[in-house]
Order: sequence, then structure tokens, then C-alpha cells
Amino acid sequence: MTATFARSGQSARSGRPTAARRRSGIPSALAETVTETLALTLLPLPLLLAAFSGGGGTRRWGRFRGEGQRAEAQAAKDAAATAFYELDTAQRDLRISLETITAVDPSPAARKAAADFEAFGRRVDEASGTYIGAVDAHDLDREDLDAATAARARTELTKAKDELVRVKADLERFGESLAPLLRRAEEQLARLAPAVERARQGLRAASDALDGVRASGLRADDLAARLAALSPELTRLNQGAGQHGVQETIDRAERVLRDAEALRADAEGLPQKAADLDKRLVSLRTRAQAIANRATEVEPVLSELRRRYSAACWQDLQRVPEEATRAIAQAEEKLREAQTARDAQQWPDALSLLATVRALLSTTDESVSAARERLRRLDEVSFDHQQEVERTRFALRDAQRLAMAGRSTPDPRHAGPLDEAVARLDRAVDGLQGRHPDWWHFLQETEAVRRTAAHVVQEIRQAAAQPR
Repeated sequence: MTATFARSGQSARSGRPTAARRRSGIPSALAETVTETLALTLLPLPLLLAAFSGGGGTRRWGRFRGEGQRAEAQAAKDAAATAFYELDTAQRDLRISLETITAVDPSPAARKAAADFEAFGRRVDEASGTYIGAVDAHDLDREDLDAATAARARTELTKAKDELVRVKADLERFGESLAPLLRRAEEQLARLAPAVERARQGLRAASDALDGVRASGLRADDLAARLAALSPELTRLNQGAGQHGVQETIDRAERVLRDAEALRADAEGLPQKAADLDKRLVSLRTRAQAIANRATEVEPVLSELRRRYSAACWQDLQRVPEEATRAIAQAEEKLREAQTARDAQQWPDALSLLATVRALLSTTDESVSAARERLRRLDEVSFDHQQEVERTRFALRDAQRLAMAGRSTPDPRHAGPLDEAVARLDRAVDGLQGRHPDWWHFLQETEAVRRTAAHVVQEIRQAAAQPR
């Protein structure tokens, strides 16, 4: 039968109708179809299954399943890519925050934050490496991608995405913990530009004030030197915080502003300073002349003391005329030097010399006045020493009453000094014997007793004022 079919087929393919077809009278096209169908039905079963399999039905179903796995793997790849992008964005944003903090804050907390961020960087690199490895390992666009490979790609990409999401969440929590440090850093950065601008304006104002002083005829060399010394600081300010740090730049700006404001104030006050110095020169010259005139009266006073009182009352004043003359001559020399310094506009030197003159004249004035004051006091006490004694006893009694207030017996810390002061006064009074008593010693003793009484009174009042 098979041979007959083959032969029939060969006749059909050759276009020549067979004897059977001619005998049956069946049209040639229909006869061919029927013949081929019969031929298929006569094939063995394995060949028949193979014939249907070659038609593509089973292969189309396998392709459908593979496309579904490919789509799921592609969706996992897209989700991982999104997570990768979001993690990268979060890391870059946090790096900016860390750079802001470390540029401003040198504290241990800021250094620890930077170290923790570096550790997060290593985690980010690991998660990103896993993701990139999964992407590179699977080409989801190739034609021969099978379902198993697509499923494996989906699993690896989903795992990579989950790790990226987990690292991003940890990174965001870390960023939230940096909020106080970042807020302080941003506050300092907000201060930076205004501080630098204020420093520049201060320097401009100081320079303008210096120009005004020079226009008035004053050289102000020391002020010019101070302004020149600020020039390197201005250069560092212009270099910015990127080179010198935010906090250091803010500190420098504040320091430059303080120095510039002080310089401007000194420049603006220099004309008045010069005028005041001129007045002081005139005043000290007048005072030196007055003291010199009074010093000529010391010798007659000393003669009167020598004539009327014992040597103990005036011995310490013997050198006053000589010392006064020498001090006045020295003061006049310093005045001439001060005038020279003022003419040269060497203001610090002139002021220093005037201070020396004032000290010399004050000491000399006290010495000259001491001789006349000594004579006056000695005359008073020698005429009536009882008044000095009563004045001293009154101070002692006042201290004793205060020491006994609210007590049956005085505090030994107060009673002892007061008893000694009473005895000291008695000895001073007893010492007024002879034709020429040592009235000066007597006055010194009564003053010492009154100081003791005043000291005891102060101690008692301080003790009463303390809380119990």
C-alpha cells in the first residue's frame, strides 16, 4: 500500500493522472486531497505524532510560559533599578550634609558622624555591587531565554532590590540622627557671609577715617601701620571658607571687625586726642611752676620746725627742698621731651612722658605740702593735745560699746586689740614729758589707735551681717 501510494503520489506530482483516477471519474484536485489524507491516516502512529508536532502547537505554549517569566524578571530588574537610583540619590544628599557638618564642626560628634557615613558607604557599595552583578549576569532581551533562567534572574534581582531598599532605610535613619549637627552647621554657614561682609565694611570705614585724619594734617603713622597689619587677614577672608574652614573664617571676620572698629574709633578721636594732649602740656607746665614756687617755701617752714620742735618732729623732712628741686627739674625735662614727641606726632611716647611728669609732680606736691601740714598739726596739738586725746578715746569707747552689744562679755578677738589700743594711748599721753615732747610721735600713736578701733568695728559689723 505504501508503494502504491508512493507511485500514485509520483504520478500526481508529475501531473499525469493515474489509471485509478481515470476510472473513478473524480476531479483531479479533489482526488489529490483525498489521496494525501488517506496517506496520512495510513502512517504509523509515531510518524503521525511527529507530523502534528512539527505544526508548532506545543512549541507555541512553551514560548508563552517563557515570555511570562521574562516579563516578571524585567519587572524585578526595573524595581531594582529604581531602588538603586533612590539609594544613590539618598547617599549623595547625605554626603552634602556631612560635608557641611565637617566643614563647620570639628567636634567629636561630627567626626563620629563622618566615620559612620564612611561605613554606610561601604554598605552602599556592597549592595550596589550585588545589583550590578545581577544585572550583568542575565540578558533578559536574548531570544533563547528560557523560563528557568528568567526565574533565576527575577530571584536575584528581587534580592538585590530588597538589600538596596534596606540600606536606603538605614541611611535615612542615620540622616535623621544628624539633624541637630546639620542645623548648627547651617546656622554657622548662615553667619559666614554676613560676618565677612561686616569685616570688609569695617576695614573700609577704618581706611576712610584714616584718610580723613591725614587730610587734617595728622600723619597717624601708628594707625596706618595697624591698618596695614590687617591686610593679610583681609586676604585670608577673600580666600574663603573652602581654604580656611567655616568656623576659622567666621572667627577671623569677627576679629578683623573688632580691630577695624577700634582703629576707626582711634582715627576719629585722634584730632581731639591731639587737642587734649596740648591742653595737658600747658596744664602740667603751669603745675610744675606752681610747685616750684611752693618748694621755695619749704626751707622757711623747716627753719620754724627746727626752732620750735624736737628733731624727731622734722628730721624726715630735711631733704624735701633738695628732692623737690630735683624732681621739678626732671619734670620740666620730661615736658620738653613730651612736646617734641607731640610735634613728631608720636602720640604713645608723648602720653607716656606726660604720665611720668604727672607722677613726679604729684610726689613732689605731697612732699612740699607735708612740711607745711606738719607744722600746722604740731602747732595744734602742742597748743591743746587734750582734744586729740578725747577724739581718740571717743573712737575707742564707740568700738567697746559695739563689742559689748547683746553680750555679757566681749569676744576675745575684739577685746584684746581694744585693750591694747587703750594701753597704747595711755603710753602716748604719758610720753608727753619734758620741755620739747615728741609731738609727732604722739600724733602717730593716736592715729594708730583710731585705726585699730575702726578695724574692730568693721570686723564686728561684718560678722553681724553674715547669715546665721
